[in-house]
Parts: sequence; structure tokens; C-alpha cells
Amino acid sequence: MSDSSQAPSLYAAREPIFPRRVSGKFRTLKWVIMAVTLGIYYLVPWIRWDRGPELPDQAVLLDLAGRRFYFFWIEIWPHEFYFVAGLLIMAGLGLFLFTSALGRVWCGYACPQTVWTDLFILVERWIEGDRNARLRLHRQTKWDFRKARLRMTKWVAWLLIGLATGGAWVFYFADAPTLARDLVTGQAHPVAYTTMAILTFTTFFFGGFAREQICIYACPWPRIQAAMMDEDTLTVGYRDWRGEPRGKHRKSVEAEALGDCIDCMACVNVCPMGIDIRKGQQMECITCALCIDACDDIMAKVGKPRGLIDYMALSDEANERAGKPPRPVWQHVLRPRTLLYTLLWGGVGLGLVFMLFIRADISMTVAPVRNPTFVTLSDGTIRNTYDVRLLNKHGEARAFEISVVGDPALSISLEGEEGAMVTVPADTTTLQRVYIAAPAGSVPAMADNSDLRLWVEDLTSGERASRDTTFNGQGH
Repeated sequence: MSDSSQAPSLYAAREPIFPRRVSGKFRTLKWVIMAVTLGIYYLVPWIRWDRGPELPDQAVLLDLAGRRFYFFWIEIWPHEFYFVAGLLIMAGLGLFLFTSALGRVWCGYACPQTVWTDLFILVERWIEGDRNARLRLHRQTKWDFRKARLRMTKWVAWLLIGLATGGAWVFYFADAPTLARDLVTGQAHPVAYTTMAILTFTTFFFGGFAREQICIYACPWPRIQAAMMDEDTLTVGYRDWRGEPRGKHRKSVEAEALGDCIDCMACVNVCPMGIDIRKGQQMECITCALCIDACDDIMAKVGKPRGLIDYMALSDEANERAGKPPRPVWQHVLRPRTLLYTLLWGGVGLGLVFMLFIRADISMTVAPVRNPTFVTLSDGTIRNTYDVRLLNKHGEARAFEISVVGDPALSISLEGEEGAMVTVPADTTTLQRVYIAAPAGSVPAMADNSDLRLWVEDLTSGERASRDTTFNGQGH
């Protein structure tokens, strides 16, 4: 079969993107956000927080072995997972809110893929040079000593960043100083080394090689964002009514009919996604606004007003084409959709704060032993057995007293304890077997079942908790 009869390929090979360095207010904002987010990620595991002698002193710790989540003064237990669910809901609503108001501002400024890709491009620029130098190195087909040296230096730097990324991640799940020592001496758990290896490779590959491909093909958000945006959403756009027809501004009659765009390609050369914003809104655009900085710089040089490329709303297009000023930013941001998202976000947040302040520091669960449901002792006494789990959220051991409320004939005793008092260690749970007995001939002993309530009291603070259950008798 001839080449002309073959079906066209549906696959287009990736063209590597080498963004040019740019300066401006949005680039500065991205540097600040990158420094803050990376600083939080790398440094937070090393912050200490005193919780007492028997508790971990790491400020933020996901203690999977102990089934705890420590966040400064807040401690989340397994049965309080609704706090985590609430935070995830808040994160989703926050993403909807920012997208509705400012488009893909999360993607352009704070998404981990964007932050680490920015860092990798910065390292690449330090080592190989700016856009033109990197392009020449890329197009150099023959590998000589200089190209090998530059590439190896860059890849080693990327690997070190990836290693630090994986290392910082595992520090959130164990005491950071102890784990760091174990990692260096080879005594850490294999899971720690495996996790670090996986995160090192993925960071190295995603930030160094995949880059914009992750945003375009792997991330679902570009395909969802349209549902969050409308004609009042502020997003990066090109004022074609001002810039067209584009062309070089030379002193001629034809130049007077040209728009402000001089077709310098500066907006394309700085774009980390490699798109031309002048072609309109595109799925690949992450609204990082670097094209705004590049265009504003060119407009200043040619004596034109800034804003040829800018944050703008579709609803302002008609007014701007007519020469009228756009509406104020606050009118685009404060509209029913964004206000609804804000109310929902704030409502969930207030609910979590309320639940955090009303939760008890002690609690108990009661599980009657069903096999057998009761035991008849030698003197005719009917005895029921219960497994009571006591929870102590304090940073010190506390003495708890268990009592029963119901028929006055009922009495209580604890397995392995004298009286009805048990000591629960700090920040843990204790399973205590409890016996409740009714004398022969009493109402609970003769009835089929009787209602009762078990109480637990913290003898230090006086805080109490209770659970309702039943007492099984002979039934005649």
C-alpha cells in the first residue's frame, strides 16, 4: 500500500515548551506563592508542639499506627473522621468559589503541579540559560561534553528536589527528627523508602518532563471548570477589538490602521502551556497571567496603554468595544453564584468549628456480651456482662468511675479492679469488662429485660458521659 493511501495519524508528538523569563506583578505574585507553599510543605513537619510528656510533640502528624491526626492543638480521632470530610468539602467549595470568580486561578498559582513545575523550570533556566539557549541545546542533535554536563547537572538537581519532596511527605507520618535519623542510618521501615522512591520519581517526571501534559491530559479539572464559570467570571483574555489587525508598527500609512498588537509573540513565548491567548479561551489555559506581564512590558516599550491582555469578563466585551469602561471588579466577584459558594463554604466551616468546641474529652461505648446473655450465680443472682470502651482525650492519665442508673437492686463491678474506678492512660482508649448483677427475685432478675444507663465520670475534671443499654433477666 502506498503512503498516500494510509490513514492520517491521530497522534501528534509533543513539542517541548521552553518558557521565556518574564518579570511583572503576576510573576512576582507567583514567586511569593511558590515560596510560601513550598516553605509550608517542607518546614511544617519540623515544627514542635508541646502536648505533654506522653504525646507526640510534632505540630502536624498523621499517626496511622496510633490512628490519630494531630494538627497543633487539635487532635482528630478515627470516629471523628467527619472533620476530615468537612475539610474536603470546604476545599471543593473553595475551588468552585475561586473558579467562579477568577477562572482557573488555583491551577495557575497554587496547584502542586504548577508550583513544582515552576521550580523545575527555574532550575533549568539557572543551569541551561533562558529560552533561546535552551532551544539551541534541545535542537543540538549531537551530544558533546557541554550538553551532557548541562543535562546531567539539571537532572541531578531535579532528582534532589524530588528526593526532598518525597522525604518531606513521609515526615508527616512519623516523628520527623527520628525518621530522618533512621532514613540516613538505614533503619527506617521499607514503606518509608518505597514511598520516597515513588514520590521522587513522580516529582522528577511530572515536573521535569510531563509538565503541561499533566494539566491537559491527566487532570480532570479543565473539563469541569466550564460548569463553574459564566460570562461574569474574570479570566485571562485578549482584547482583539483593540489589538487587531496586528502587525509591526512602522512609520507608514498602513501602520496607522493597525491595532496595538505588534505580533511580537512575547505572550506565547512566556506561556508554560505553549498556547496563544490571542486565539481566545482554550482548555489548556491555566490563567497564570504571565502573558499579561509580557504584553504589558511590550506595550510600555511601544508607548501603548497596558491591558491588551488582561483579566477580563465576557460580559464587559460589548461595553469595551463601544469605548465604555468595564464594570468594577467587585461587581464581577460579588454576584449570586459566588455569594452562594461563600455562604456554603462559611457554613461548613462554622459547623466544623462548632463541632470542635462542643466535642467531649471523654466518651464511652457499651457492648453487651450476648453469649450467654446472662449468667445465674450459685445464690440465684442474675449477672450480665458488658464490654465498655473508655476514651480519654487528655494528655495525662485520668481516673474514671463507672456507675449504673436504673433499678436500685442493680450492682456493678469491674473485672480486675477493686470498686468501680479504672485508670485510662493519656490519649488512648481502654476496654474494660463490666459486670452488672441483680439479686434473685428482684424486678430486673425476673423481667425479660430492663432499661439501664451506664455513666462514666472523670474524677479530675468532673466531666461525664453516658450510654443506654438493657439488663437481661430470666424472663419469668
